[in-house]
Amino acid sequence: MNQLHKLPDVWSVILAAGEGKRLRPLVLRWLGQHKPKQYCTFIGTRSMFQHTLDRADQISLPDQKVTVIARAHHAYAWPQLANRKAGRLILQPANRDTAVGVFLALSYVRAVDPQAIVVVFPSDHFIYPEDRFVEVAKSAVSAARQLKHWLFLLGVSPDRLELEYGWIRQGPHLGCIKGHQVRGVETFVEKPGRKKCEAAMASGALWNTLILAAKVETLWALGQRCFPEIMELFEIYSKAIGTPEEDLVLETVYQAMPSRNFSSHLLECVPDQIAVIELSGVLWCDWGKPERIVDTLRRIGKSPPFSLPTQLESKGMFTE
Repeated sequence: MNQLHKLPDVWSVILAAGEGKRLRPLVLRWLGQHKPKQYCTFIGTRSMFQHTLDRADQISLPDQKVTVIARAHHAYAWPQLANRKAGRLILQPANRDTAVGVFLALSYVRAVDPQAIVVVFPSDHFIYPEDRFVEVAKSAVSAARQLKHWLFLLGVSPDRLELEYGWIRQGPHLGCIKGHQVRGVETFVEKPGRKKCEAAMASGALWNTLILAAKVETLWALGQRCFPEIMELFEIYSKAIGTPEEDLVLETVYQAMPSRNFSSHLLECVPDQIAVIELSGVLWCDWGKPERIVDTLRRIGKSPPFSLPTQLESKGMFTE
């Protein structure tokens, strides 16, 4: 894509530090060795990680990308960055959940471009078609540029009960951006039980994709509001970015770093500053479980690259 169509004030944050524990048995049986799911190629010739990098590069300049991976995954990630501009790659010393991964990347963006807008991309999602996704994501960027103190999430209209997803109960209509409706957020419901899940679906709630756009300073302020103990540590790390002590300081702050989840420890605490844009016209799925992968592939007329466990087939969990 021509760089003129990209957004020079936008940075992409790629979250790729997950272990993929729920898919570990499947991957072991399929590949004969452990490999975190984001580095696996379930369809075509690109891994989920590579698909995510390529989507990000359609929204921000390739150099304006910060990718957080687990230090132990460097051997998986590095070969998949071949022939791609890697941007800034940060090796996270330990997994401290999603909020810490996000703010680790934001520390770098804030240090080099404090006026930036950031788009956060988890790296284990299936998204099709990508051109439609990019269009909606750019509308979220435009909204973040106009309303600088808001965070804009992409939500997906559910087609089934999903107890392991986060749900967004929509609030009032706030307006439209590039033809996409923007609504406030009433509440978040994180991984509800069946009754709450049924109630959320009946009320028109959306699935929370954790794909979002916001000004970096807005996110930083929300972090200070929700978990100041973490932000104090990242302030220390921020001062070391670009110095010879950066790696040592990162290691030191992670020894004291608590785990925090972005959805339950931030989003649920500040619904008054969050809006949602529906990711309509896009097939989206968090590929955290084998049955989701198989169901998605079958929807688009593809066969899974691995054999299906008999016990799952016998439960009738998949449809042609």
